[in-house]
Amino acid sequence: MWYVGLDVHFRQSTFCVLDEHGRKVRTETIKGPWANLLLALAKIKEPWVVCFEASTGYGVLWRRLKPMAQRVVVAHPGHLRLIFRSKRKNDRIDAERLAKVLYLDAVPAVHVPGEAVLAWRGLIAHRNHLVKERTGLKNGLRALLRGQGIVAPRSLWSRKGIAWLRALELPTLLDGLRRDQLLERVLTVHLQIRRVETELNRIGQEHAGVTLLRTIPGVGMRTAEAIVAYVDDVRRFANVRQVGSYFGLVPSQDASASVNRLGHITKQGPSLVRRLLTEAAWQGIRRSPRMRTYFERIGQGNRDRRKIALVATAHYLVRVMVAMLRNGECWRPEKAEPTEAGATESTALAATTPTPGGLSAGAVG
Repeated sequence: MWYVGLDVHFRQSTFCVLDEHGRKVRTETIKGPWANLLLALAKIKEPWVVCFEASTGYGVLWRRLKPMAQRVVVAHPGHLRLIFRSKRKNDRIDAERLAKVLYLDAVPAVHVPGEAVLAWRGLIAHRNHLVKERTGLKNGLRALLRGQGIVAPRSLWSRKGIAWLRALELPTLLDGLRRDQLLERVLTVHLQIRRVETELNRIGQEHAGVTLLRTIPGVGMRTAEAIVAYVDDVRRFANVRQVGSYFGLVPSQDASASVNRLGHITKQGPSLVRRLLTEAAWQGIRRSPRMRTYFERIGQGNRDRRKIALVATAHYLVRVMVAMLRNGECWRPEKAEPTEAGATESTALAATTPTPGGLSAGAVG
């Protein structure tokens, strides 16, 4: 078995081949698109396995290599940088390093979802970009009004508010032109968002996992679809605790001997999902006694710990979500506690306190 390391780019790629004893056979740079690279790899006579870093279009390259190679491994770029810290770096060196970690079976591999899931993720991210663009345009219009000392109505983005904005007389023609173009772009982007959301809603309504997660208080369509799309296959997590690390919701750690320093969360993984989880956690704290109890226990009544408690609640929430996807069980609503004379508040909340593992019994089943 030969081992191939690829350093791929769109206009030029380099590959390094090691034999079964880990000795370098050859290193070659191929100019042009990936089709030229695939033709060069097809000329390798021995059975071979291949490794390359995850980057834009890695799913397409993975699918093209799979029929040719015995095994295709996609490496995590961030973890590779931690393994190979060097001031000397070029394409040939990178390809050789990838081949070596593949030979040693030490590749920090990433999960490669199917083509449909990658397209779903792309549409979710596209909607997020459109929403950010619309927010920036709306802020530009409000800044224009404030600059002229004009107080906008509270429902500025309703039909009545938009009609008022169109009919508004501004001091100069330049300000009017600026207003017209910003408003046109707001309405155009709004229609684009509605079109994207219509397709996302269709996908979500047909997916059992999205329907399942929407039974959680505070979790809507956008949060549920993002979790299902980015988790993809729950079986790739050995336990529900690993999903918190996957989404970057666990604290960074520097431990040695008896010293254990915990810092800010790692923020690895998709930032979009972390934001949606945080928003869903706020809603869950308001609507679910179980999540509110968890939040208050972590916060300890200290306002300075509210952010810590919120992130911890988002971490708890995503673990519950993965447990539900794994078991196929809906969220169990909290049962009303009997009111008895002399019962303390702590006794009333005991039934909703999460287990030491961070998952409530009702969520796991």
